[in-house]
Amino acid sequence: MAKLNIKDKVIVPEGVKVTIEGITIKVDGKEGKLERRMGHPMIKMLPNENEVTFSLKNGTKREKMMLKTFKAHLKNMIIGVSEKYTYRLKICSGHFPMSVSKESDRLIVKNFLGEKVPRVAKIIEGVDVEIKGQDITVTCNDKEKAGQTAANIEKSTRLTNKDRRRFQDGIFMTEKAGVDI
Repeated sequence: MAKLNIKDKVIVPEGVKVTIEGITIKVDGKEGKLERRMGHPMIKMLPNENEVTFSLKNGTKREKMMLKTFKAHLKNMIIGVSEKYTYRLKICSGHFPMSVSKESDRLIVKNFLGEKVPRVAKIIEGVDVEIKGQDITVTCNDKEKAGQTAANIEKSTRLTNKDRRRFQDGIFMTEKAGVDI
């Protein structure tokens, strides 16, 4: 089996500072700070002035995949501290007037399809959730936290044992970070 030798670089834009301490990568920018532990015995991470170099010597395909994963995580962190990730959701209520409110780290959905017990979605720490009329905006500099919070909100109004063609009420994502739906 052939052993792979790979060197890959990630360009660090102006205004962003990347530091590496052991297996911890710290990224600072105008929108905040992010920190992530990424370690593999075969992959070396070396920061320079305006780039970070990932290198692999005598690796396998699996280690190549890990290197590409580390590279993607670092790119997402750099984008996050430069400009925040934004998810947009829409409140759709056709049958019953649904009310949505935010209480500290929870989003409360009352009167969903006439239910007496309110539904609750967890808002992850560090994520900003803003409700304006029928629109919900989720923003954070960490892509994974913003995406998970948006998914929690959408999942809170999930329907089971009902015909989706008829019961179209719920909260649905209309825009993901960097992707139009």
